[in-house]
Amino acid sequence: MLINVKVRPNSKEESVRKISEEEYEVSVKEPAEDNKANVRLINLLSKEFGVSFKQIKIKTPRSRDKVVEINI
Repeated sequence: MLINVKVRPNSKEESVRKISEEEYEVSVKEPAEDNKANVRLINLLSKEFGVSFKQIKIKTPRSRDKVVEINI
């Protein structure tokens, strides 16, 4: 399953908000440097979808508008 995720790094609160069936907005506290925000994004999505973090792959890791593949 592929979803589009808009990531908001350096947020005060962490959240996962579903915009549509294939679009999400995720706020993370970590900065967008040294892959910290991507790692936290994977952790939050694994909890949201109830899968292992190994089942999630970010296709566009350098963009704030990410394409994420989740193997369910």
